[in-house]
Amino acid sequence: MNEAPCGFLTLSDEGIIVSINQTLLKLLGYRLDQLLGQNINCILSVPAQMFYQLYFFPLVKVEKQVEEMYISLLSKMDEEIPVLLNARRSDHEGVPLNECVLMPMHKRNEFENELLKTKKEAEEALAAKNKANAELEIVLQTLQKKQEELLDLNQQNQKYKIDTEKELELARKIQETSLTAPIQNEHLEVESFYKASSDLSGDMYGFYQIDSHRYGIIILDVMGHGISSALVSMSLHSLFQRLISIGFSPEIVMKELDHHLHDLFQNNDEARHYCTAIYFLIDTNKQEIEYINSGHPPAFWQDPNGIQHELFSMTPPVGLIEGIKFKTNTFTYTKGGRLLLYTDGVTDPLGFNHLQSILKENQKDSLAELKDRILKSLHHKEHTYHKNDDQCFILVDFK
Repeated sequence: MNEAPCGFLTLSDEGIIVSINQTLLKLLGYRLDQLLGQNINCILSVPAQMFYQLYFFPLVKVEKQVEEMYISLLSKMDEEIPVLLNARRSDHEGVPLNECVLMPMHKRNEFENELLKTKKEAEEALAAKNKANAELEIVLQTLQKKQEELLDLNQQNQKYKIDTEKELELARKIQETSLTAPIQNEHLEVESFYKASSDLSGDMYGFYQIDSHRYGIIILDVMGHGISSALVSMSLHSLFQRLISIGFSPEIVMKELDHHLHDLFQNNDEARHYCTAIYFLIDTNKQEIEYINSGHPPAFWQDPNGIQHELFSMTPPVGLIEGIKFKTNTFTYTKGGRLLLYTDGVTDPLGFNHLQSILKENQKDSLAELKDRILKSLHHKEHTYHKNDDQCFILVDFK
């Protein structure tokens, strides 16, 4: 297997590389000691990291195998390498491992892209010609009738637009009113930012003081944008606000959110929504943090010495797969540390590395100053980044 004409590696359920053959090492440009024991994310592109967390791991865990999954690896020289992935889940002396075979796809991609491009151009040219002929004939035959219909329709649309804008504005105010206010006391300080891509947002967050020494912080991102995602996020908000305020554990909070989504969309796959979420339960007496990351982009924990830790997800998104087991992670913190939670609308224009750099380079700034620096970077990047997405992040200082 070490010199096989294809890449081979073995992964633990935590994403740790347990073994890797020389063929794959040569393809990526690494030595064995550089990758053995590392997380799979170190050789995955950013989209592939999300794809691995959302689809590969849940699929191999449930189905025990994966066939012909297309992903991109990242070489030591930051070159993207498309591969076809087959995997099998097996038991090694009581320890579940995921054995993966990877076949490079450079030439096949080139051939397929050329064929698809040629086919698309031919179809577009034929469709454009047929459409132009049909539209011209219809316009010439029914121009007068359509003009009268359009005038009437325009009046109806104007009234509908005005009524809809009023309703959306009211819904937007209701959604923003539900957002929690900043926290600042002798234990911690919390700042946040929220911006919808349209009138309404699928992003939602909340932070609550449960009692004299416990705090709950959650951020989630419902799939899609607009009214449907906003309605789902608001239904989740009323639930997590009640659960967190009572002081339930992260496991119970996530289970209830998951049950809520499955119950909400039972027997209706077309309307089904899922969401990524990450919840932190903070105990300032113990200086301990419990958290669960369910398919969400990794939060960043920065200790007082400036050392950063990415709090990755090993659990599928909430509402995606029934029967998910949510595992709570726990770590102790030192006063002076800082926590950053965000949705992908922030990292899409900035990128993970840039966001981490802002956090590290402005370690001594106040939360308000750090928030302002992140917003300035977002504003600068939005001039060259055209995708429109909801944006939300939370900053926490531990005193």
